Amino acid sequence: MIHRQPTLRTRTIAPLNSLDQDWNDEPSVAWLRDGEGILGWGVAARAHFRGAERFSRAQRWAQEQLTDTRIEDGVGLARIAPIAFSSFTFDDESEGSVVVIPRTVVGLRGGVSWRTDLEMPNEPADSNDPGSSGIADLLGGEHEWLPATAWHDDEADAAQWCSAVDESVKRIAAGELDKVVLARRITASFGGPLPLIPVLLRLAERFPECWTFYVEGLIGATPELLVQRHRDRVLSRVLAGSVAAGKTSSENDRAASELKASAKDLAEHKYAVRSVAHALAIHCTDLHVPASPTVLTLPNVQHLATDIRGDLADRASALALAASLHPTAAVCGTPTERARSVIEELEERDRGRYSGPVGWFDTNGDGEFAIALRCAQLNDDRTEADLFAGCGLVADSSAASELAESEVKFNAMRQVLSG
Repeated sequence: MIHRQPTLRTRTIAPLNSLDQDWNDEPSVAWLRDGEGILGWGVAARAHFRGAERFSRAQRWAQEQLTDTRIEDGVGLARIAPIAFSSFTFDDESEGSVVVIPRTVVGLRGGVSWRTDLEMPNEPADSNDPGSSGIADLLGGEHEWLPATAWHDDEADAAQWCSAVDESVKRIAAGELDKVVLARRITASFGGPLPLIPVLLRLAERFPECWTFYVEGLIGATPELLVQRHRDRVLSRVLAGSVAAGKTSSENDRAASELKASAKDLAEHKYAVRSVAHALAIHCTDLHVPASPTVLTLPNVQHLATDIRGDLADRASALALAASLHPTAAVCGTPTERARSVIEELEERDRGRYSGPVGWFDTNGDGEFAIALRCAQLNDDRTEADLFAGCGLVADSSAASELAESEVKFNAMRQVLSG
């Protein structure tokens, strides 16, 4: 039997002013930020994983699929390599962690626009390919807008969540743990299948500082970068401690000053920074951790933010780094295992892939993973969605203020999905 290799063909395409524009075909995956990024169409291979070893199993599977890929590079891009997109569950035992290898990828970075096509051995034809009509036809098309949205906010659920907050704070005060993050869920139903392109475009336009993503029904724009690896450079952006954004710049300035002086928010942020720095220290040298956070201002919320940078000391891939970091104190709590236990006990519903790592990785080991926040999990026919928002709880947290904070966080997706 003749063994055929996967083949990756790369070529330049007509310059794109931005990836945040109209496209005619629905993508299978997306990763956008500040007008740049990558979009994928079709599926060359897909696999689902579950359990504590899901990250390492996903890495091995992707390597097996793409090993010995022959690259025909017509662009001259540095470190061009086959790419996989992935989204992982928060909890080890939850179902839904997935890796998708797209057939076609269109990218824009540093003013260079390119397209890659991956041909897998014995692969059937896939009609969901932008090349079927030509790349130029993808630009400038008109798209349907969003169907009507109905929101299902249960006051009883909100009251139950507030009771869980009170119970968590009580346990923190008793010394059982230092911090825990509790998530709320609301649901939405649509008057028809939700079109992906308008949602992606609106997210990318409204939140250019965030990472807009789509992987197998999970769509959102998250402000928190779990880890980025490029060659031997590593970056993580930690967010913890939040306040609603103001309506004017002076209101934002005042809120930012109050946030930076808030003992409660600074304590919450400290735990998150410590957990990330500890995990990265195992893999990095020259780890730079700023002494104090900055304030990241988004259209609806402001966050305390710390960018941690380091030089990679071993051969850990981006996916391996994401595995070592997850879950951070920003989405779980501290001590980690005790916080996990409280979450399992007090949260009424499985988070699914909310607050899990989402992003992309390549066969060079490079990649970017964010934490899946400000997102919606769509059902199979895209007529319903679950939205989650989490709040970090410490000793002086109050249920009323945390409930208000969760509503601020929900607003990012509420506004986008409401048309």
